[in-house]
Amino acid sequence: MKGTWKAAIALLLLLILLPLTLLLTLTHWVPTLAGIWLPAGTRIAIDHSPRFTRHSMRLPELRYLVKDCQLAVLTDAELSHPSRWQLHVGQLDINSACLSKLPESAPTLGAPRTLAEWQSMLPYSWLTIDQFRLSPWEKWQGKLAVSLTPAQQELSYNGDAVHLKAKLRGQALTVSQFEAQVEEDRPPIKLVGEFTMPLVPDGLPVNGHLVSTFQVPEPGTLVDAELEWRENQGQLVVMARGNDDPLLDLPWELTRERLTISDGRWNWPWLEGIPLSGRVGLKIDNWQQGIEKMQIAGRLNVLTQGQAGKGNAVLTLGPGTLSMDNSAMPLHLSGEAKYDDLVLYAMLPATLTGPLTDPRLSFEPGSLLRSRGRLIDTLNIDEVRWPLAGVHVSSQGVAGRLQAILRAHEQDTGDFVLHLDGQADNFMPDKGSWRWRYWGDGNFTPMQARWDVKGDGEWRDSAIVLNSLSTGFDKLQYGTMTVSQPRLVLEQPIHWIRDEQHPSLTGALSMDAGETRFSGGSVLPPSTLKFSVDGRDPTWFQFKGDLHAAKIGPVRVNGRWDGERLRGEAWWPKQSLSVFQPLIPPDWKMNLRDGELYAQVAFSAAAEQGFEAGGHGVLKNGSAWMPDNQINGVDFVLPFRFRQGTWDLGTRGPVSLRIGEIVNQVTANNFTADLQGSYPWSEENPLILSDVNVDVMGGKLSMLQLRMPQHDPALLRVQNISTSELISAVNPKQFTMSGPVSGALPLWLNNEKWIIKDGWLSNPGPMTLRIDKDTADAVVKDNMAAGAAINWLRYMEITRSWTKINLDNLGVLTLQATVSGTSQADGKTGKVNLNYTHEENVFDLWRSLRFGDNLQAWLEQNTALPQPHCQAGKECKEQ
Repeated sequence: MKGTWKAAIALLLLLILLPLTLLLTLTHWVPTLAGIWLPAGTRIAIDHSPRFTRHSMRLPELRYLVKDCQLAVLTDAELSHPSRWQLHVGQLDINSACLSKLPESAPTLGAPRTLAEWQSMLPYSWLTIDQFRLSPWEKWQGKLAVSLTPAQQELSYNGDAVHLKAKLRGQALTVSQFEAQVEEDRPPIKLVGEFTMPLVPDGLPVNGHLVSTFQVPEPGTLVDAELEWRENQGQLVVMARGNDDPLLDLPWELTRERLTISDGRWNWPWLEGIPLSGRVGLKIDNWQQGIEKMQIAGRLNVLTQGQAGKGNAVLTLGPGTLSMDNSAMPLHLSGEAKYDDLVLYAMLPATLTGPLTDPRLSFEPGSLLRSRGRLIDTLNIDEVRWPLAGVHVSSQGVAGRLQAILRAHEQDTGDFVLHLDGQADNFMPDKGSWRWRYWGDGNFTPMQARWDVKGDGEWRDSAIVLNSLSTGFDKLQYGTMTVSQPRLVLEQPIHWIRDEQHPSLTGALSMDAGETRFSGGSVLPPSTLKFSVDGRDPTWFQFKGDLHAAKIGPVRVNGRWDGERLRGEAWWPKQSLSVFQPLIPPDWKMNLRDGELYAQVAFSAAAEQGFEAGGHGVLKNGSAWMPDNQINGVDFVLPFRFRQGTWDLGTRGPVSLRIGEIVNQVTANNFTADLQGSYPWSEENPLILSDVNVDVMGGKLSMLQLRMPQHDPALLRVQNISTSELISAVNPKQFTMSGPVSGALPLWLNNEKWIIKDGWLSNPGPMTLRIDKDTADAVVKDNMAAGAAINWLRYMEITRSWTKINLDNLGVLTLQATVSGTSQADGKTGKVNLNYTHEENVFDLWRSLRFGDNLQAWLEQNTALPQPHCQAGKECKEQ
């Protein structure tokens, strides 16, 4: 009896411990047992034992591997049975790269084949996956919920970028919602449809109808797509709203061996005024055997039209394969495209290789892009060539030799040739490296010059470096100016670091030029402008430098560029006026002696505002000597502002000119003038010359104001001008005169006829006139009638004179004079009243300066004075 109890206790312990042992060793025997039914080469790995509760079983993690490739990872799974079986999964990750490694397997005998058989085996159950992720398309991750019964299967999927609801009842599949957010700033793609599934679920639906609506990225137009098929034929039509021509029309036919798209049409009317259209054909063999064994071949042609005519380009695909491991798809693009006057030619044989998730496009020998025509209104491209043989393009970037040759001309500026040659190593912006060098030359017709350029640089990761640059002209000839051999070179390499946290741009340049010659004989010595840049990138940097030409300068410049506006300041430090001597033509025989010059300018430039500047320049105590005259004590202050083509002069006080002394035939002192206003002037913003004064010939010339545009004459006042100093300056030998003259000359600058209108001169004090004896004797000898009158003008004391003056804009001067005085001749005294009119072209007069000869001729022709009868010591009486 005792042995029976022992046996019963041992059996009970075995019944308790065996299940417990099986549960504790689940991670070891379940993968082994599951391997009996799994495809060869695949296995399940369970690293953590499941946990059991009263109502559920929880599995922390389960991994499914194909050889060493982890196809799926299931995390936080829980199986329960509230009213039907419910499987809840926290996360399921599937690696699509492992799908191609699944081995082929023969169908199991007795396995269900028809859709109805599969559906009849389904248990009443729910499946929920909180986070379903399929790499490498993580963007489409979301939550999956499936409800299964033998009669109906429902599925819903919701993520940030995709939403799906579908129902399968027997062979009828209904998609009630599908939305996919392809681009963040665009409306999602939407579609709904109804389909009839095949009896055996080994192919596509046998019948179906699908409609979709989505927005084309550019130009943001809504389009409608409709897909319909019966049995093995169908058609896909995509229409833009408001457009009668379909964007896509693809008739297709499907058999067990081949998918064929024949005589398809496509149309794209929105590409920058270039309507594109064409035909498309495609054949896919072995489509049911998976993407690895599909044989794909197709042809797409593109039709374009421009001012140069019609263009046709053809893209040929295959036959080849697209694989998740290693694609092998031959491609060939050939033909031409035309847009306006531009023509693009292509001959591009290439091969697409590598995995479909990361393909590589390799251009074969003979690959070449060419173009000719007019790119912009002013530039004619004779030919541009891009050889692409040996270039590879992949997700890693561009690799291979990159070249370009450009030949072009512009009708007004000239022709040029540019070359670019470099080597790329898995290059894309801010990744990899691209080393290049460039060179070229051309003609610059407007300035009768030839130019050249050469240099090299590199783009490595986030750093762009311009190592060398040398560009310049053999000369620049424009109008009266010729600049010898100007050239721009790098003083220090340009470094642009494209780093988001610490971007920088540094470098230094130098612009050098030989002598600048002007046709008048002026020469600017060889000049140099050196400047450096320091900033964030080409859209934001500061610059500083200086400009000098021999002893002229340096003019210091600094400023900044913010991508929209250039701002800066320039200082011209104080230096002697004599440094500008080379700018004075030798023929002028002008010697710059004393004086100091300095200036300061602030400037800015932008596309909308144009160029603006403001500042001031100052000349102190300037002096210039010439053989016949001298100018001493020149003080000049020029405050200005330039904006929108207008000069505002005298912004902080008027433009001021002061000259201490002007020595010529007549010495002038204390010249002053002020200028303020706008140029070009207008009624709203006039230009005003004011406070003009000069001491000359013992008197003074003054003008209170001259306003432009002019409505009233500017009154030039003459105050006590000494006629003796005037005669001494002109130095006529035929006569002399003494005494003051005053008057007023109304001055016009924009009158249609007059320069001086109704001006006058008069003597405020006594004047004397004496005619040279030889001149008077010559008149008497040549003209006896005039000789008697001339005797009274040999010496005359003028008590009153009044002269009316008019000067037209042709230079014709008209004088109407009345002179009263006392004359003495042959010991007799008589009163003389002289009325005369004189007309002279002052332009010719100033050129000749032969006042004496003119006066002698006038006296001979016009003098006819009354003859008084006088006795010595007694008053004379006129007859």
